[in-house]
Amino acid sequence: MRNRLFVRVFIVACFVAFAAAYGHARQAAGDEFSGQWTGTWEGAGEGKFELVLQKGKDGMTGKVAVTTDGGNYEADLKGAAVAGKDLKATYDFPLDPSAEVAMSASFDGGKAKGTWSLRPKGGGAEVAGGTFALAKK
Repeated sequence: MRNRLFVRVFIVACFVAFAAAYGHARQAAGDEFSGQWTGTWEGAGEGKFELVLQKGKDGMTGKVAVTTDGGNYEADLKGAAVAGKDLKATYDFPLDPSAEVAMSASFDGGKAKGTWSLRPKGGGAEVAGGTFALAKK
């Protein structure tokens, strides 16, 4: 009887330790991406690209600042999600209210590389696309 109690207490203690470690790991996911990232983009033109990320209580938030031949703009990220070392996000394209930009990035230490795609809001065929490269500032 005593052995059964010991085994049950041990199992519960292991479960609690695992749950605490898993919760801490989930909470820490994305922390290494927080901060200012600067670099360049190319595709249908080229320019400077700045990404600022913050880990909020509901996940990643952030904004972009982009220079283009058609005008510079800033926009808030929406739908930002981190999975491992990858970030996927979208933002409304300020130079055309009917369009959005979908971006994905892979982070490796203090550097990130990714792709972007300009498309009609709500889906549809890509209008323009390209790549970007960033470094943490």
